[in-house]
Amino acid sequence: MGTFAHEIYDVAGIGFGPSNLSLAIALEEYGDAGRNGSPDGPGAIFFERQPAFGWHRNMLLPTATMQISFMKDLATFRNPVSRFSFVSYLHEAGRLAQFVNNQDFFPTRQEFHQYLEWAQASFTDRVHYGSEVAAIRLPAGVDPASAEHLRLEIRDGSGTRTVDARNVAISTGLVPRLPDGIQADERVWHSSEFLDKYSRTDPTGLRTVAVVGAGQSAAEITRFLYDELPHARVYSIIPSYGYCVADDTPFANQVFDPSAVDAYYFGTDRTREAFWQYHRNTNYSVVDDEVIRDLYRRSYDEEVRGVERLHFLNLTRVDEVKRAGDETRVSLLSLLDDESPELDVDAIVFATGYEAMEPSRLLGELDRYCLRDEAGRHRVDRDYRLVTSPELRCGIYLQGGTEHTHGLTSSLLSNLAIRSGEIAESILGRRPAEALHG
Repeated sequence: MGTFAHEIYDVAGIGFGPSNLSLAIALEEYGDAGRNGSPDGPGAIFFERQPAFGWHRNMLLPTATMQISFMKDLATFRNPVSRFSFVSYLHEAGRLAQFVNNQDFFPTRQEFHQYLEWAQASFTDRVHYGSEVAAIRLPAGVDPASAEHLRLEIRDGSGTRTVDARNVAISTGLVPRLPDGIQADERVWHSSEFLDKYSRTDPTGLRTVAVVGAGQSAAEITRFLYDELPHARVYSIIPSYGYCVADDTPFANQVFDPSAVDAYYFGTDRTREAFWQYHRNTNYSVVDDEVIRDLYRRSYDEEVRGVERLHFLNLTRVDEVKRAGDETRVSLLSLLDDESPELDVDAIVFATGYEAMEPSRLLGELDRYCLRDEAGRHRVDRDYRLVTSPELRCGIYLQGGTEHTHGLTSSLLSNLAIRSGEIAESILGRRPAEALHG
């Protein structure tokens, strides 16, 4: 077992999606500013299990747009003059004037992904792709109270190695969720793998397809399949009575403002309950107005033409999926009449969301030093650092999985730049004197 370097890094980032990319940018910019007497910035290293950078690649549908303003990028809300802003990217790509002429706050998802790739290219010396962090632990034989760093076990193509860091920033992303009893296979897909699975399928063999879910991804995939497969019947299986529109009006959008994090974190239980009760429709199981209208127009046009390709099964749930010879048979439960019809499909896509990031498995034995609340959830400080018992001094920061403490923006892009800046400032503030002054 080898080591990456003999030095102790200020922070090791686990995962390198938008969250830790934004953290890398914040750390670099604070270093450039000479903050805390450190002109070279804090030492940071990142590990990503994917072989290359990618953010929801399988949902980069041609017509899909971002659901947040381009200004809520990796850096602008924290540093409006950052060289890593979306505007800087457009300028370098030679498309700034054309983008402005679009008169649109919302770039396509493909263009925003190109922006993310452009930004991450500046950090290739600090990121190790194809590397999975298998464990985080204390150095062997070191008492927690005297431990000045943590040791990460890294698995990559060269075997297993270790790296030492005073802090870790965990951003492993969300885990795709399928209904109980449903197993993914070549005909049963989760939306997180959609384009990959679709590209490996002969579209002429897709005569009947179904999409399960009531959120943005479900609606976008339904529209995509309807447009791409003019010969196919497309079923949208919706647990609600039709799609619900996302509330993106100005006052509702204030729940994504940086100040709303303080209101949630320092609020009472009643305050937090009010956030979820009144503002879930800003993000959860809702669809952009434009996508809803697009699908309704297609459905209405079919009625006019006497065509029946697009079917909406409202108030319907999937009870079971089983193979029947060459067919995939879906057993449904209608909440309208309690009937249980069956549907034979060539492919079914579950756009059924994700489980929140849960760091316990990764933390292993360290988890016993992490304090929990009355509901058994990790306690988290305002700077996104796990609250630990006094004998563990090293910092463990979460980029995600903090909805219960920080509210709706915990795993979203909306507050990304500010969140990463707060974590960076916390890490810098905890640097030992010898690291600050060389």
